[in-house]
Amino acid sequence: MNENILDQAQEVRPAENISTPAFLSFINEKLAEYPGEIEILQFPGGFSNLTYLLKKGSTEFVLRKPPRGANIKSAHDMSREFNVLSLLTPVFDQIPTPLFIHEEDDLIGAPFYLMERVKGLILRNKIPKGLEMTPHSFRKLSENTVSNLVTLHNLDIKATGLLQLGKPEGYVTRQVEGWIKRYFNAETDSISQMNETASWMKENIPKELSATFIHNDYKYDNLVLDPASFEIKALLDWEMATVGDPLMDLGTSLGYWAEQSDHPALKSFGVTSLEGNFSRQEVAEHYANKSGRSIENIVFYYVFGSFKIAVIAQQIYARFKKGMTSDPRFGSLIYVTKTCAENAANAIKFNRINNFK
Repeated sequence: MNENILDQAQEVRPAENISTPAFLSFINEKLAEYPGEIEILQFPGGFSNLTYLLKKGSTEFVLRKPPRGANIKSAHDMSREFNVLSLLTPVFDQIPTPLFIHEEDDLIGAPFYLMERVKGLILRNKIPKGLEMTPHSFRKLSENTVSNLVTLHNLDIKATGLLQLGKPEGYVTRQVEGWIKRYFNAETDSISQMNETASWMKENIPKELSATFIHNDYKYDNLVLDPASFEIKALLDWEMATVGDPLMDLGTSLGYWAEQSDHPALKSFGVTSLEGNFSRQEVAEHYANKSGRSIENIVFYYVFGSFKIAVIAQQIYARFKKGMTSDPRFGSLIYVTKTCAENAANAIKFNRINNFK
């Protein structure tokens, strides 16, 4: 395997350093069976929970913690994320094994947990140098990605205990109302299309489908891939996983699924706009064929997904504006909010989820 194309960690950003003496002493005790010195690096991707590579000699682990200044409890709850992985371990192969959690903030200023590192390829906003991906490769990856989402949605939420993670009844309504509230709590700029979309969603909530376990942030850059076959080795970032209408999960994935005609702000999130990938409509149709679920209300779910992503970007941008984070990437997220708002408005206007131009 060409190590250069695998997901690489970098030096820890100074404001996000966790190498305190108390933390290092704790880790040395917890990982006493693994010989060698501790080295800590940071994975550069993502805008939410922070992810670190922790090396103990020749053994590698991954540490997850909330970002500085985070006050969105449900999105940064380390105990809940650790519990999700623990419940999934016996029934879903494509996850890293969780090892232990520290629920206090005494060591690094926040709770954190450790899990195994699954080595592989993660496709972020560009193809790694040295990796050849053809249109056929992307076609296969698109198929694998959608099929894996169907597999996740087909888990038995009662037999697995996953049902405890959410309250399925009324899920869609709660989500619509919750994300609208979050948006206005974090609003910094007046964006008319966000206001119009919020009103439309409240008036067009469809009848809910039977609840399933849902990831809620399912996209290419949360997948660890085998770089030879593009099969999925692991699915990461379970911070928003819950139980509810599976098309809400699909809608969020579609919101992230940029096409060639989309604004660069959305395409900067990943590589779904490159030739060979499914279109958003093909994603929805493949999901319907594999799952047997109806997509007659797919416009609503896509609009919701686009609005939700806009709000996530807005919340992080608002933290940046308040000086709660100095990460320069966050300063441009207002353009993501505006782009997703425009896509949602176009989907409503044209009653479709792509080909807006």
